[in-house]
Order: sequence, then C-alpha cells, then structure tokens
Amino acid sequence: MHTLIIGAGPAGLAVAGELAYRKQPFVIIEASEYVGYSWRQHYDRLHLHTVKEYSALPHFPFPASYPTYPSRLQMVEYLEQYTAHFHIRPRFEQRVVSIRRNSAGKGWTVQTQTDSFTAEQIVVAAGYNRVPNIPDLPGQRDFRGIIWHSYEYRNGAAFRDENVLVVGMGNTGAELALDLLDYGARPVISVRRPINITRRDTFGRPTQRTAIFLNRFPNWFYDLVTGIAQKLTIGDLSAYGLGKPTHPASYDTRRDRIPVIDVGTLDKIKSGAIKVVPAVQQINARTVTFSDGRELPFDAIVLATGYRPGLADLLGPDLSQQVLNETGYPRRLWFTESTLKGLYFLGYSTPLTGILHNIGREAGSIAEAIAENNFVTT
Repeated sequence: MHTLIIGAGPAGLAVAGELAYRKQPFVIIEASEYVGYSWRQHYDRLHLHTVKEYSALPHFPFPASYPTYPSRLQMVEYLEQYTAHFHIRPRFEQRVVSIRRNSAGKGWTVQTQTDSFTAEQIVVAAGYNRVPNIPDLPGQRDFRGIIWHSYEYRNGAAFRDENVLVVGMGNTGAELALDLLDYGARPVISVRRPINITRRDTFGRPTQRTAIFLNRFPNWFYDLVTGIAQKLTIGDLSAYGLGKPTHPASYDTRRDRIPVIDVGTLDKIKSGAIKVVPAVQQINARTVTFSDGRELPFDAIVLATGYRPGLADLLGPDLSQQVLNETGYPRRLWFTESTLKGLYFLGYSTPLTGILHNIGREAGSIAEAIAENNFVTT
C-alpha cells in the first residue's frame, strides 16, 4: 500500500480527510474500536479550550449549532461526522507494537498485535497523550485512600465532602480541581514550580484568536505582548502559591511547557475555595507532607501528572535516536534522510495557537508531501 495512518484520533483523521480530499489511497488503523477514543475517555466537564472556527479538521467545519467552545461529547460527535463525510473506514482493534524500516531499505512495516502492514509511507498519529505518566511518589503505597491518575477520572461525584489532593496543575489538574469543587469536595492542588496561566478569553476576546494574530510577528514581539497581557489579566500569583514565571506563556510554549488555559480555577484559588500547596515530600497513611513542612489530611489523591507519547516503545532504540528529541517527541513532521523517507508524524506539538488548529494546517502539508511522492512512484 502507499500510505498507512496510525491512529484514528483528530490527527489521524485530519490526514485521512486531506488524503481523501486529494483522492489519494490510504489505510488507517486504530488501537481501539472507536474513532476519537481518547475524547470518549476524558472527564465529563471538558470543553475545547480553543474556538470552533480554528479547531475544525480540514475541509469540514463544526456544525453552526455548536457553541464557541464545543463540549467533549460534541467533539466525539464531530469526529464521527468527519469520518462519515470522507468515507473513512478505520481498521479497528489494531494496536501497534512496532514500526520498522523494511530490510530492503524501502518502505515500512508496522506490526500490530494481530496483523502486519507494509507501506511506502506511514503517518504516526497515535496521540500526544497516549501513555499516562504515573509517578511513584514517596510513600504512595502506604496511602489508605483512593489514588487515581487523571485518565481514570470522569467527575467528582465520588468525592463529595472529601479532602482531595490534585498533584499537578496543568490544564487537566486545574479543571479537575474546579470540577471537584463543583461536586462538593475540598480540592487542594500541589504545584512544584511557577505556573504560566493565560485566560481562555482576554478582554472579551478568545485568547486563541489573539495568539494566531500574534504568531505572524517575531518571537520577541509576541512575547512582549503576551507578557503585558498576562500582567494585566493574571498578575503576580506568588501570594497564592503559584509563583512568578520567568517568561511569558508564549516563550514557554515554544519549549514544550504548556500554559494553563484558565476557565475559572484561578478565581477559585484567589477566593480560597481551592488551596495551593508546594511539591509532595511524603505520602503517609492518611496524610501528605509537603516540601514546606506542612502535613494535611486527605481522603483521595488524583495524579494530574500528564502523559507521554510512548513512541520510543514503538520505534525501537535506533529509530528513536534518529527522530525523537530528549523528551520523546518527534523533532520534525518528516525527515529528508533517505533512511527515514516516508516516515511522518502529526499531533505532537502544542502551540499557543491551538493543537487542533496546528493539526489542521500540518495535515495539509503532510498530505501534499505524500501526494507528491505517490505521483513520483506511480
């Protein structure tokens, strides 16, 4: 076959849609039995942090009836509509275990748990958040309450009237704390370092639209404007335990440190409804000791400690060394070296302009490159 796409989430479907639009042949495989599997598993309250006009996949806008920030279930429905619109037919329950260059030096072999696929070109779109990052905190096994990773969390109904520690304040940790509060729990967030926060809407305008506009300018100007906006809308959060970041959100984003897109957590922290504590030092049977010496009681712990792409496990050591950076993410969309020809990656960057917006743009670039290669080889 010419092209094999790994993953039927937003990135894989975006490439499939672009190839279908160009009438290019492809096969798409998916580890689960659904398209958009990760979106089906997210916590209930999740909405897009980016506006629908800049979050749609190529050549198919969100329905006009959807709100500015579509919900998790609306996103799932949209991905199903996208699949039907482009007649995309994924081969489900094909969990990839290895990706290797063919011994002849041309094309690729992808081995799943049940089948083997060979293709001249493969697009790895297996997901930015494929493998939960589950730490082993000191004393964690001694804790007598519930410990969940965020991937297990759906809503806070089970934690009503309980003290819940949320470890980590990325976008997920910030929202889970807010959700726990809404369900009557008493959330506390553990933060290891200063947090870069930006409002989802700034001065009545979606922050994403401003970011897309500013992305046209040099980085120094983008950082200058972002820094001023953060000072005006966020301010110095040191008094609330969130520290004072050295650089603005745009600067950190270019270094793969994703800012928190605030949807209400910050106001609850300022009001005292959500507490902030420093890093965990020790977990005890029913309490947690923090780096400042405080010891507080908890009934449950939610690890909002993020995910890893897990690509090294699929690529093997030699190929990983050639294409992945020190954090395990692809260095580029594709590579020009002859030994890497035909290997593409999509969905592994997190710009402030929006992950889905970026996926849509880069899917077009990849599909164009694939179409050119197919024209040459046919």
